[in-house]
Amino acid sequence: MDKVRLGRTELQVSPICYGTWQFGGDWGKVDESAAIDAIRHARDRGVTFFDTAQGYGFGIAERILGRALDGDRDSVVIATKGGLRMDGDDLVRDSSPAWLRQGVEASLEALGTDHIDLYQVHWPDPGTPFADSAQALRDLVTEGLIRHVGVSNFDADQLRAFPGVETLQPPYHLFHRDIEADVLPYTAEHDLGVLAYGSLAHGLLGGGFDEHTTFPDDDWRSQSPDFTGPGFLRNLEIVAELRRYAERLGATVGQLAIAWVLAHPDVHVAIVGARNPHHLDDSLTAADLTLGQDDLAEINRIMSGAAPVSGPTPEGM
Repeated sequence: MDKVRLGRTELQVSPICYGTWQFGGDWGKVDESAAIDAIRHARDRGVTFFDTAQGYGFGIAERILGRALDGDRDSVVIATKGGLRMDGDDLVRDSSPAWLRQGVEASLEALGTDHIDLYQVHWPDPGTPFADSAQALRDLVTEGLIRHVGVSNFDADQLRAFPGVETLQPPYHLFHRDIEADVLPYTAEHDLGVLAYGSLAHGLLGGGFDEHTTFPDDDWRSQSPDFTGPGFLRNLEIVAELRRYAERLGATVGQLAIAWVLAHPDVHVAIVGARNPHHLDDSLTAADLTLGQDDLAEINRIMSGAAPVSGPTPEGM
């Protein structure tokens, strides 16, 4: 798989990044052996970029990733995220310098590594000045514990207020395009690396859902308005139309969705998650699908009546 430079960093990464949120428990029961097999399959297929987070099970997903990549550390780029913690039963934002340092140390131990290539603030924390969080991360760079600083889920104004940020991980997919207005122009102007998550709209664009689809109680989507009611039913019709168009291109709807994300000139990487090798292979092939201007125009036409999919927030988990 070809590599791309992640913004102004020197990191050369695969344009498909394997994400591990699904191994943290928020998507239901985790089969650790199958998870390790899936991660290693991604590596065998040329994926060199892997994304995780302290908040994905508070060590669970990071430990699985570390075990899967044991012995292969020098040939991959690992990104993780911090700045979330549990307060009783509540998931809260905390990007204080003390908690970020504690998070880095915990992530290093869970991953079984001596450095993190890209460390990201998971969500903006209104209770901590961005300058304080940024300085704490610069200190960790100086100490060699992390190599690069990024943020996730930040808008353009928040990016402007965070000194030294090098990358952004935003939600971006066919049902969620808010960042096109001002975030992506800002990242392009400042050469920030963009690794987009949710390329398959949290499974909606995978093509496997229908009007009878339900989710287990331990899957966050079971409580999400994005996956219930008339908006969900309308979007299923949109996905069906996208599938028909994808078939004309010799692709699946999932491949079309990922290729669409990568077609944006200001997006460097699409993050995909998969529990089994078959689903992963489908996603990886999307890197070879080129969409022309006519294709993009037709996709825009199909999406014109879609209901927006906002995705989760810490407060809603």
